[in-house]
Amino acid sequence: MNNPFQKRRRQGPILSPEEGKRQGHAVRAAQALGDVEAVRAFLNSPHETLGGRPIDLAVASAAGLAAVEAEIAAERGRRNGGAPSPSAQELSR
Repeated sequence: MNNPFQKRRRQGPILSPEEGKRQGHAVRAAQALGDVEAVRAFLNSPHETLGGRPIDLAVASAAGLAAVEAEIAAERGRRNGGAPSPSAQELSR
């Protein structure tokens, strides 16, 4: 019988504090792309230019996060018709 008060086991990997920070930065930066669905689609879909899923790359290393932030800035520029877009650091604030 299931105990409704029993803690559920966490599914998926547990992130280190640094990985969690990079994940948060990537999500905040991606919010510049639009609504929740646009952010999810961008972060969870494989990107040929990045060589993988942006969220995985951002979590894996600082260099991966920088590449994802640069791609977000480029994507935002493409969506704005080539208008100048803010830097990756501005997006992650």
